[in-house]
Amino acid sequence: MSSGVIRIRGARQHNLKNLDLDIRTGEMTVVTGPSGSGKSSLVFDTLYAEGQRRYVETFSAYARQFLDRMDRPAVDRVDGVPPAIAIDQTNPVRTSRSTVGTMTELNDHLKLLFARAAQLFDKQTALAVRHDSPETIYADLLVRAAAVGDPRLVFTFPAELPADTSAEQQEQWLSASGFTRVQAERVEGAKKILDVVADRVRVASAEKVRVLEAIELALKRGSGRLNVFVGEDGTLWRYSTGLHCPESNLRYADPQPALFSFNSAYGACDTCRGFGRVIGVDMGLVIPDVRKTLRQGAIKTMQTPAWQDGHEDMLRYAGEAGIPRDTPWSQLTAAQRDWVIEGTPNWTGNWNKQWYGVRRFLATWRARPTRCTSACSCPSTAATRAATAAAARG
Repeated sequence: MSSGVIRIRGARQHNLKNLDLDIRTGEMTVVTGPSGSGKSSLVFDTLYAEGQRRYVETFSAYARQFLDRMDRPAVDRVDGVPPAIAIDQTNPVRTSRSTVGTMTELNDHLKLLFARAAQLFDKQTALAVRHDSPETIYADLLVRAAAVGDPRLVFTFPAELPADTSAEQQEQWLSASGFTRVQAERVEGAKKILDVVADRVRVASAEKVRVLEAIELALKRGSGRLNVFVGEDGTLWRYSTGLHCPESNLRYADPQPALFSFNSAYGACDTCRGFGRVIGVDMGLVIPDVRKTLRQGAIKTMQTPAWQDGHEDMLRYAGEAGIPRDTPWSQLTAAQRDWVIEGTPNWTGNWNKQWYGVRRFLATWRARPTRCTSACSCPSTAATRAATAAAARG
């Protein structure tokens, strides 16, 4: 909201005595005072009542009959008041997931807005993902081909065969399928991927019908995927149908309003289940005194007789890795602290030959004392509390 001023003149609601007041918008304003001083009369019965009354008056007479109407407060003039939302001080919160948006039902409108108007971006490549059709692909090809001088385009589709397919078997498969050319081939795991040629044209000079037929054929035989090889330099343009990113090969579901609600199992973060906080290891409790060195017991949780072996392992591996054991924790570098907490880089799971790290030590069911854990922000989606699929839409 742009910064402005709400001007209240001559407020006499309840125990207010001709109060004149200016309140800046776009800022947080706190109204305080002893009991009976008129805080609620000013905020709820004057400011909110007038804002809500003016908002309701913007609707038609037919719509107003279904809305709660508020009486005009006892005030000479109120200028610059926007539509208002009020949450009463009686603590109507029902669950820890409740927010201003859920309590005022604004979230219901926002969910519909995002489900209908949001644009999807791939979570790996950050490229826009949309529903493509042969017509939209053709239009995009015209623009891209014109920008690079209208080179010859080779329309191909990916075909999967077993990795041990011989050249003779591959030729037989192509012949049986009605195709003769393969633009490129590669092996991915146990599969051989062939880029089978559907057609070769220059888009600007070719008939639209022919180009559309090539696109439709490639999409049909390639399970909704089309690879276009550009000229002779090996440039590749990828297309696909549905909410699928051809660059990352990730497919997305059509958005539903529930996807944008952390109160829904469909839209809540898988890690924190929509609460925004998880119970995890608090390093401030694990290392409470940063003035101590590793040898002096900076890692407090390892200073009990039961876990003395872990402390000795850390000191031994630290010496081998060149990590200072007699330097205060506060003076260690970020990389040295990371080695202590996360363990040896590229840890392979060999507990007897590598330092496993404080975090893995505490993650074992035997070693994780409750005094080292606390509620902390969700590492996945601390701010939104929503699933990653919702975060991919903006």
